Amino acid sequence: MKAVVIQEHGGLDKLRVEEAPEPEYSEDEVVLKVHSAGLNHLDIWVRKGRAGLNLPKPHIPGSDAAGIVVAAGANVTNVAVGDEVIINPGLSCGCCEYCNRGQQSECISFGIVGLSRPGTFAELLAVPSRNVWPKPPHMSFNEAGAFVLSHLTAWRMLMTRAQLKPGQTVLIHGIGGGVALSALQLARLAGAEVIVTSSSDQKLERAGQIGADHTINYRTVEDVAQHVKDITSGRGVNIVIDTVGGDTWPIDFSAVRRGGKIVLCGVTSDAQAVTNLRALYWNQLTILGSTMGSEEDLHQMLKAVTKSKLKPVIDSAAKLENIKDATGRMETGQQFGKIIIEVCR
Repeated sequence: MKAVVIQEHGGLDKLRVEEAPEPEYSEDEVVLKVHSAGLNHLDIWVRKGRAGLNLPKPHIPGSDAAGIVVAAGANVTNVAVGDEVIINPGLSCGCCEYCNRGQQSECISFGIVGLSRPGTFAELLAVPSRNVWPKPPHMSFNEAGAFVLSHLTAWRMLMTRAQLKPGQTVLIHGIGGGVALSALQLARLAGAEVIVTSSSDQKLERAGQIGADHTINYRTVEDVAQHVKDITSGRGVNIVIDTVGGDTWPIDFSAVRRGGKIVLCGVTSDAQAVTNLRALYWNQLTILGSTMGSEEDLHQMLKAVTKSKLKPVIDSAAKLENIKDATGRMETGQQFGKIIIEVCR
C-alpha cells in the first residue's frame, strides 16, 4: 500500500510517499480503506520530534480519518465490512481507573493514532474497533475525515471542562487553526458570544462570516486584553480557549473576568510561561488543561453535530503525493480551516 513515511525526524523533506506493508490486525481490530485524512498540528511535531518522543521508524503519521471497513477481527460486533466510518484518534487501555469512570483521555496509557501507533496517511489503517464510529450522514468523506480530533478537543474544552452556558462570552486565540475554528462553531452552537483574534484581517473577516461576534487583529491593536474588556463592558470573558501557549498566556489572565476559566489544550508557541499568581487567586480563576476527549464527549459531540448538520471548515484538499506542500501550508499558518489529504478516491 502507499503511505506517508518518516524514517527520521526533521523538516518537510522527511515526509516521503512510499510502499509500506499492509497492516496486520487482531481479533478486536478493524482495517479501513482510508478515503480522507485531516492534517493536524500534531503531525508537525511528530515529524519534527520533541524531547522524550521515541517513535519506532519507519513511522506513518496522521490522526484523523474517514473511510470504509474492509476487514474485521473475529470479536468485532459494532461495525461490519462495508460500513462508512470515522475514527476516534484517542487510544486508551479500557481497564484503568480513569477508563472505568469514562475518562478515556485521562487513561494512564493514553495515546493517539499517528503517534502511539501507525497513522492515517496510508491507504489502509488498522485500529481497535472501539475507536470506529459511524460517519455522520450529512458529511462527505473529506468533511468527516477532517473534524474528529479538532472538534472533540474543542468540545471537551468548552462543554466538559469549562461547562459553557448559553449567553457566556468566549475568547479564542489564533482563529484559522482547526481547534480554534471548531471552538468557534461549537461555542456559537451553544449560544455563546465569541471574540476571536488573528494577525490576518482576511481570516478575521471569514471568522465573522461563520459566526464570530467580535474580531481583534493582535498586530494592530495595542492592548488585546483591554480591547476584550471594552467589548465586555469592562468585565472580561467567561472563558478563554487557548491553543497557543506562552505567547497568549499573559493576555489570558488580563482578558478573563473574575471567576472565569482559562482552558489550554496545546502549545504552538513557547511551552514555558510566567503565571500571574496574584491575578489567579485574587480573581478566583480556574485554570484547566484539556486533551482530546472521552468516548462520552465524542458521543455528545456527534449528536450535536449531526442534529445541527454542522460541518468543519475546510481550507483545501491535496493528494497523498502532495503531502509536503499541504503540510507546509499548515506549518506556515496560511490555512483557514482543515487541510485534507485525499488518500484513496
